[in-house]
Amino acid sequence: MHPSQSYENISFFQPPAFLMIGIPGMETIHGWISIPFSSMYAVALTGNCLILLAVRRTPSLHQPMYYFLSMLALTDVGLALSTLPTTLAVLWFDQRLIGFSACLVQMFFLHSFSVVESSVLLAMSFDCFVAISNPLRYVAVLTNNVIIRIGLAIVARATLCLFPVPFLIKRLNFCPRKILLSHSFCFHPDVMRRACEDITINIHYGLYVVVSTGGIDSLFIFLSYTLILCTALGLASPQEQLRALNTCVSHIRAVFVFFIPGITTSMIHRFGKHLPHTVRALVAYVYLVVPPVLNPIIYSIKSKPIREAMLRMLRQKG
Repeated sequence: MHPSQSYENISFFQPPAFLMIGIPGMETIHGWISIPFSSMYAVALTGNCLILLAVRRTPSLHQPMYYFLSMLALTDVGLALSTLPTTLAVLWFDQRLIGFSACLVQMFFLHSFSVVESSVLLAMSFDCFVAISNPLRYVAVLTNNVIIRIGLAIVARATLCLFPVPFLIKRLNFCPRKILLSHSFCFHPDVMRRACEDITINIHYGLYVVVSTGGIDSLFIFLSYTLILCTALGLASPQEQLRALNTCVSHIRAVFVFFIPGITTSMIHRFGKHLPHTVRALVAYVYLVVPPVLNPIIYSIKSKPIREAMLRMLRQKG
């Protein structure tokens, strides 16, 4: 009897491993594609680690604004490391297999770091609002204890939201002939669609996580900037208005870099089934890989204290 025929009599099946495609339709040029991907991962890890070291070693940067930036950099390191091992394994060595349990672990951390990044960006918008609306009480409001509590709340929120996801996947009966993943990492919408049974609960819970995290965060970020704009326009001179708004430019760019690809990815997985697999895969890579690459570049260019601290560190090492 052929192995695939024997599976038909099995009432419940979980694959020992999934097979990752990488970038569909571009398998023959994975070696060339690995060059820009390797470069992006190197930039992401190096840039964010430099920011963390710069804030830690520079006493003048021990302020709420830079503590939140450190949270963002640490999250970007985690987000990059979540996809790096399997992505480079596929592109460099054509190692496409990932064990079922390893897939669930990667999926949990990948989506958890995405939720953490969304929450940190919301916290940074609150930081901008306090700095502009009440600068004299800025340090008094955002004390070290408050920042630590915000950080712990962010981690707890992501953990509680994503904790059920691996168990919801584990309860599914999978199809032996549908173990081919459309990416080089375990993405929840991709994995759950390999099942041979009703996935309504998984779809509804995934939608709940998206709306209750990224959806609510983006709404509150928009409200924060509405209040920031009203406060800035109420300042006496145009120079003061411009100076106040200029402090938030880097954060606004980081918000767009993260949320636009994130919303696009979510919409494509729900309504873009007719799109080519290559397009869906590339949008997912943009969502997960590009923000960790661009955030340190955005902040090092725009923030003079961060840029000077990073350059000082590089000179000392040189």
